[in-house]
Amino acid sequence: MKISSVEMDTEKYLLRIGYVAPAEPTLDVLRSVHACHLLSVPFENLTVHSGGRVQLDPQLLYDKIVNQRRGGFCFENNGLFSWLLSEIGFEVTLLSGQVRNSITGRYGPPFDHLISMVTLEGRRWLCDVGFGGSGFSSPLSLETSGLQEQGHRVYRIREDKGMCFLEWQGEGVGDVEWTEIYKFTLEPRRLEDFVEMCQYHQSSPSSIFFCKSLCSIMKPAGRLTYIGRKLITTTFPTEERGSVLKTTSEELKDEEIPGILAEKFGVVLNSPLVPKDEAITPPPVMY
Repeated sequence: MKISSVEMDTEKYLLRIGYVAPAEPTLDVLRSVHACHLLSVPFENLTVHSGGRVQLDPQLLYDKIVNQRRGGFCFENNGLFSWLLSEIGFEVTLLSGQVRNSITGRYGPPFDHLISMVTLEGRRWLCDVGFGGSGFSSPLSLETSGLQEQGHRVYRIREDKGMCFLEWQGEGVGDVEWTEIYKFTLEPRRLEDFVEMCQYHQSSPSSIFFCKSLCSIMKPAGRLTYIGRKLITTTFPTEERGSVLKTTSEELKDEEIPGILAEKFGVVLNSPLVPKDEAITPPPVMY
């Protein structure tokens, strides 16, 4: 599908994410640009906490993420990434996901999460560069319900009565318990379908994006996350480093945060950030 009627400077976008090889619609390229995006573009909601509002206009998303070298949450990162894939020549379909609430155990409403599906040589792949710490680094096959291993993590996509459920199997080496992450259908959507939920996540006390200022980025050995007034370093388990997920947390002073964001995440804000880390109110309506 065509995400925007305006042409994208794909070369500049690819340089932004550190991808320097030829960009052609192949599975190897899809996997590479997916990983490059996650390693280069933060998952963040700092616009919400620095006096701005996120708008789902492809040109605005491009300017923010590519020109200003910022990041975004799912509607921004996946919205723009889907446009990039379309420009490269992939067959892209936007999908609506519903995230499982870790507090209530219930799912959010439709259009709670934006993801995309790429159809390549008759096979379908789930892409998601906008889900933070629980996300997968490489596209997942939609052609199997079997196990799909990525480093220390194991994922599967289970289908039940037309609904697909993305699940993962713990964080530590040897963990066997399955946890539901989000559910989705394969019904094609448009970017404008997500506008209402994008506004909800910027204004509802039931949304993590309203309640907590955050910025997170994947690293080769783990993840670095700023939230509220903390900097959290997560190191993924390996056979060499041991089977336990290691996490360290550092308390930050308000005046330290802008420097940390610039140094660690490459994020420079145009307006002062108001750090926030409030409890999330369970939503009154659950799905």
